[in-house]
Amino acid sequence: MSQATLRIQKISAHSGTVPGEDTQRQYQVCKLVDTTTCIGCKACEVACVEWNDMPFSPTAFGNTYQTMPETRWNYWNLILFNEHEREDGTLQWLMRKHQCMHCAEPGCLEACPADGAIVQYTNGIVDFQQANCIGCGYCITGCPFNIPKFNNVTKRMYKCSLCADRVSEGLEPACIKSCPTGCLHFGSKDDMTELAGIRAKQLRDHYGYDKAGVYDPPGVGGTGVIYVLHDATQPELYGGLPSNPSIPLAVKFWKHPLKWLGNIAMVGGLIGLFVHYLKFGPKAREEADLAPKGGA
Repeated sequence: MSQATLRIQKISAHSGTVPGEDTQRQYQVCKLVDTTTCIGCKACEVACVEWNDMPFSPTAFGNTYQTMPETRWNYWNLILFNEHEREDGTLQWLMRKHQCMHCAEPGCLEACPADGAIVQYTNGIVDFQQANCIGCGYCITGCPFNIPKFNNVTKRMYKCSLCADRVSEGLEPACIKSCPTGCLHFGSKDDMTELAGIRAKQLRDHYGYDKAGVYDPPGVGGTGVIYVLHDATQPELYGGLPSNPSIPLAVKFWKHPLKWLGNIAMVGGLIGLFVHYLKFGPKAREEADLAPKGGA
């Protein structure tokens, strides 16, 4: 393994101890999803639910093969089925494994006001720590992929952890282990990016997919989950995958300049009170206030 794949990434945007820091792989990990070989078997969905011991979630039929319309707090991994009409008039299934993208620059972490509720491990995995979560839902506004989901009972947020517990022991995520077609791969970000590029070139050179490419959006610093797409110029066809995701400006403005302006205003108010006290002293009570009420 090259030295490039062993480089250590940032531990966390929050200070303090990061759970699992000492046992995580010390290089940026990545999941590669080759949408061109996905058969929609949903084995990865079952593996995710079983490994994370999540409670049963009723499915919903909406004239599609999807298990349910979208992910839920107890259903972190969902295969999206999208019927696409090609230029020659034929129909094509565009199936995509939908889960947390584990962004290098996570919008959820940027938006979160609770210290330690969202952490980013050395290997790039973005994980929620429900014990520190205050259930504000700000992480939803910061995520361009609509991933975090709220549990009305626990009042906490949940999402895919990329099986951080398995990865910390040198294992693959449960979904990777269950895939029967080789659609899913797991390793270092460098290795997976290289493998994805080779597959995309193969699709362009030998299978007629001239627009095949790799989805690894730079707007969020790249992602820990990358895709090989038949048509990388139209990622929206794959269940609304954003073409150029980024952290919303409102989140950046609220978390940085507005927060600092609020802090400055608060400090300025305290200074003003102190100066007023030095100049005028404590406020004296009026004599009428000092007189006894209801006297004889």
